[in-house]
Amino acid sequence: MDHLPLNETVVDRVERLIRDSYWKALTRRVDIQHLSRAVSDPKIHARCDYLYLAHEDQKAWRHFKNCSKGMVDPVLHRPIRVEILPPCAQINGDYIRSLDGAHGLLALKLASNSHLGNLAGVPYLAPGGRFNELYYWDCYFLILGLLQDGLEELALNLAENLLHLVRCFGKVPNANRTYYLTRSQPPFLSSIIRAIWERGSLTRSWLADALGLCVREYTDVWMGTHRLVRIGPHELSRYYDEGDGPCPEVESGHYDEKILPWLRLVPQLENSVPLTPYRFLKQFLYAGMHDRLQVEGMTLTQFFKHDRAARESGHDTTHRFDDRTADFVTADLNALLFKYECDIAVLLEREFGGCLSCLGSNLSRAADWRHRAMRRKEAVQNLLWNPRLGYFFDYDHARNQRSDYISATGLYPLWAGMLDIQNPAEREQALLAGAFASRHLEESAGLAASARKSVASSRAKDLRQWDYPHGWAPHQMMAWMALRQSGQDEAAGRLAYRWLHALALNAAKNSDALPEKLNVVNGSQDVFVEYGNVGTQFEQVATEGFGWTNASFKVGLGFLSSSQRRDLHQLKSPPPLDFSPHPRSARRG
Repeated sequence: MDHLPLNETVVDRVERLIRDSYWKALTRRVDIQHLSRAVSDPKIHARCDYLYLAHEDQKAWRHFKNCSKGMVDPVLHRPIRVEILPPCAQINGDYIRSLDGAHGLLALKLASNSHLGNLAGVPYLAPGGRFNELYYWDCYFLILGLLQDGLEELALNLAENLLHLVRCFGKVPNANRTYYLTRSQPPFLSSIIRAIWERGSLTRSWLADALGLCVREYTDVWMGTHRLVRIGPHELSRYYDEGDGPCPEVESGHYDEKILPWLRLVPQLENSVPLTPYRFLKQFLYAGMHDRLQVEGMTLTQFFKHDRAARESGHDTTHRFDDRTADFVTADLNALLFKYECDIAVLLEREFGGCLSCLGSNLSRAADWRHRAMRRKEAVQNLLWNPRLGYFFDYDHARNQRSDYISATGLYPLWAGMLDIQNPAEREQALLAGAFASRHLEESAGLAASARKSVASSRAKDLRQWDYPHGWAPHQMMAWMALRQSGQDEAAGRLAYRWLHALALNAAKNSDALPEKLNVVNGSQDVFVEYGNVGTQFEQVATEGFGWTNASFKVGLGFLSSSQRRDLHQLKSPPPLDFSPHPRSARRG
């Protein structure tokens, strides 16, 4: 009894569970011993569970070539098959579509197991709930949480798996499933490399290899022909997906309401079988029908192209892009790429004397990366900054106009260090952006993904999960870091307290559950919108929390003052919202 934590607060208990239990419960490996847990995919319907190996990954083939004989998925009770993918250059949208009904898991990195003398899968963390694969942008936030808990080796393992995917496929896919190979996710690879490197336990040869892969991803994916957009003298990047048609992984019925405007254009013949959304989609996808139909000038092919781009953005879905995601160069993506350019420059300067020749011409010198960052900053300032409102917005390059949709991602340029707070004008910009976000996005339980008034004025009126009134862990962490980066520590601590208080209160009420997202207006985890709120009692009983929410709890504590920590342990309510008007804007959104 002396060793039982009978008097610990809910804050202490959640901290302990994350450190001692939740990280372990989320850990997966892709090797013979652990394959059955990772390969299971309840998101799709298939005759078998498939494991796919990269064409050049001979180590994986030697390891897995005999594993499919007699192996069965213990969760879905399907046999497991191992297949080899074609060379990377042959993997395109048409090939991925040909895998419908046979999609599967992508193998990750294998390493020598010094204890057993054989190969073992390098471990990674799944997000939680029904997700068993490794997701790209989740990894950055997971790594921040792992480093807070001193789990440097597991954090490095996540980075190693991401680098392995770039080595095999030229990109980090959305996640390591075949249906994700046509798109990526918000790029955090340079930030991950730098966070791991600055722990001080790796060699320069590791860093040189990691930088080479990071540069490959930057040039081939984000500066490639599909994603680079020229707007007058400026070049910025957009989200995109090389695939076409509906995404195989979405929940059944997800597209039904969205495609109704096109379905209603099809003449219904008397005594004919009713055309259901399911039949309509199958006719479109496999019989080449209905592609000439247009709703507000958009075909179904174009609709799905934009829908896929929204999923690459990680914000699936939101009204922010008006269902035309590929038509926007965004504040978040270009802030992330500015961070790439600065990170690569800094690491070259500090560790390689300003030059690393193996990166190739025009990519080897820190000065060249500084120049790239300067040009991107100039483009973001000219196109994405709204001087009247004092905030960063996305830019609609198809219509040559700046969006006015207020999103939490407008703080990403502050996180990336794009504004030099030693420069009085840019410091004022940062203060304006922080104040704007507070007025329009701050709610009692944290930062909303978008503003209420933006959602209210959107063209479509359906409720979407990456919009008001919902709040997400990555937006919270990026906002805290953005505000601290720009000298707004009080605002960062206040927002962190709101979020952590809501998480702790829900954990106390719901058996220590840490959910995927919250309603930040009322602080509740009871969120029913588009997809189930993973990690809640009505979806699954939470035995591992949700990955980036776990991380936000760990990271957020570091933004609190000592008095805020004491208040949090007592579950003291956060201060009331400030509804006072601001001289440069109307009342908060």
